[in-house]
Amino acid sequence: MSKKVSIQGYAGSFHQVAAQLFYGKDVEVIPCDNFRDVVRIAQQKKESDGGVMAIENSIAGSILANYNLLQQSGLRIVGEIYLQIRQNLLVNPGVKLEDIREVHSHTMALQQCYTFLDKYSWKLVETEDTALSAKHIHQHKSRHTAAIASKLAAQLYELEVIAPNIHTMKNNYTRFLMLERTDRAQTVEGADKASVNFHTDHSRGSLAKVLTKIAEGGINLSKLQSFPIPGSEFQYSFHADMEFEEPAQFEKVMQQIAPLTEAIKIYGVYKRGLWK
Repeated sequence: MSKKVSIQGYAGSFHQVAAQLFYGKDVEVIPCDNFRDVVRIAQQKKESDGGVMAIENSIAGSILANYNLLQQSGLRIVGEIYLQIRQNLLVNPGVKLEDIREVHSHTMALQQCYTFLDKYSWKLVETEDTALSAKHIHQHKSRHTAAIASKLAAQLYELEVIAPNIHTMKNNYTRFLMLERTDRAQTVEGADKASVNFHTDHSRGSLAKVLTKIAEGGINLSKLQSFPIPGSEFQYSFHADMEFEEPAQFEKVMQQIAPLTEAIKIYGVYKRGLWK
């Protein structure tokens, strides 16, 4: 039985590409306008089996609002995917470069392709979603408008890739988290990574003591992100991504740092994501 997960964006978006890479080609996606809806639907047992949410990008950095959504959601991380973002120029069948007058896409996608786009005098039109731009191009059968989107969008909307990989920065990866409800999330075999949130009493050296225990336990701290604690006076909690050889190693370190923290929460213990 195939999975049904919520994603941000429309059919053909990079979120759907990430979902297919993790769950398989037959995964069913529920398009959402924003990440808040992704989390809301992922929490609903009758609507979905979970959700897929971008959390950081190798160029733009962390999506801080999504860390807050994760913290408030109660969802568990069961996996991750690092997806290379490849932007492509899509047109209706038979359209040539010289026919194009406008290019439609999300503002970030347009910005990622300026080096290519600057070669032409096309009008650039910002839209709310890359895949939706591709869908509109298909629906209107325009011979003078192109879209920038994924190859999956080209397949879904019967468009031609007239210029592949037009993004300027080739080493552009987005990390996607696979989220499931606690009642569905199962122990992941071969887990070697965990995401944790904690805060200390903010006394001098309190954070250093926690980090020292993590290092002494042989765990690689691959990410440490601070967040203001609402209602406090410039006090912070910390999101930590930890990489280890086996779960027992992680569990031992958690036992050691628990007395050094005011609160600690494990978002998920899972396998390190592949780079696609």
